[in-house]
Amino acid sequence: MLDKSIPYFDVLMKREKGTQIKNYKLPEGFEFVLFKNGDEKEWAEIEASVGEFNTAADALAYFSKNFLPYIDELERRCIFIRNDQGEKVATLTIWWRYTGVRRVPWLHWVAVKPEYQGLGLGKAIVSEGMKRFIEIEGDRDIYLHTQTWSYKAINIYRKLGFEITAEKGIGGYENNNYEKAMALLAKYLR
Repeated sequence: MLDKSIPYFDVLMKREKGTQIKNYKLPEGFEFVLFKNGDEKEWAEIEASVGEFNTAADALAYFSKNFLPYIDELERRCIFIRNDQGEKVATLTIWWRYTGVRRVPWLHWVAVKPEYQGLGLGKAIVSEGMKRFIEIEGDRDIYLHTQTWSYKAINIYRKLGFEITAEKGIGGYENNNYEKAMALLAKYLR
C-alpha cells in the first residue's frame, strides 16, 4: 500500500548492468504466470488495490491505452503471481521508456495486493522480473520509477540491486526533487 500520509516526491532507481540478481523463491501455493489476453482486468484490480489508481476502471483504461496495443510483448513481459485458488495477487511489467532516441529498460507497475503483502511475493516477483528482463533485453542498466509513498517497495528494490539515482531526464522524469526525496526517505530506508 502507498503511504499517502507523507509528502510525495518522484524517486528514480537504477540497477547497473552486471549487478548480481538475488534469487527469491515464491512461497508454497504460489506460481508465476505470464499475461494472457483478458488478464488486463486482473492487472487493473491489483493496481487499484494498492492505490495506484482511484478505481479498477481507471487502471483498465490506462492499461488498455498504454499496453494492450503491444499484446505480443505483454505476453512475455507482464508477469503475475497466482495463488493456488487461481487468483492473480501480484504483477510486474518489464517494459521500456524512451530517453531521447534510445529505448531504456524499465520495471513498471510492481504491485502486490495488500492482503498478500509481507509474504515475500514482492521480492520474488522483482527477482523473477529481473531474470526475464536479462533474457529479453540482455544485461543492461535497468530503471524504475517509484515515489516516496512507496518506501517499503524502495527497500525491496534496494535488496535486489537497485539504487536511488540523481540522474535527470531519464525516461521523461526531471528528478528535480532528489534531495528532498532523500531527506524524507532517510528515516524509512534500511
